[in-house]
Amino acid sequence: MKQRDGEPWMPADAYGRSLRGIGFNLLVRDIDQAAAFHRDVLAVEIVYADADFAAVRWAGPDGTFEWCLHADHTYRDHPLFGSLNDELTRGIGAELRLYGRDPDDAEAACRAHGHTVLAGAMDKPHGLREAYLVDPDGYLWVPSVATPADTA
Repeated sequence: MKQRDGEPWMPADAYGRSLRGIGFNLLVRDIDQAAAFHRDVLAVEIVYADADFAAVRWAGPDGTFEWCLHADHTYRDHPLFGSLNDELTRGIGAELRLYGRDPDDAEAACRAHGHTVLAGAMDKPHGLREAYLVDPDGYLWVPSVATPADTA
């Protein structure tokens, strides 16, 4: 269940459609603590943060990069939710997102090569069609493409 008060900084589908390149989401127990670490230790800009979600941006020597922090409770309907507990290493919640890679093609290739499909390609409410694919080392890759904007 979302814990945010009020409206987010921008609609989720508009933000999803704006993403390019490669990105990742980190599942965190507490957005405020995680955002403080990112800001204070990693020197990133906190573009937006609420109790559920934070968008962060780092302007490094090789360009500007963005990634997202999601509170555990926002993943209740996500394929990874059952993996979240205090006994497991937090890295298990990382998603490596590859924007612009067709998730249907990637899913087919994953199956053809005998790898694990955690969740097949599907349109999501945040404006992306994505699949959840596990590589041989256990990393979760999420290839995705933008879905058409609602014209109604």
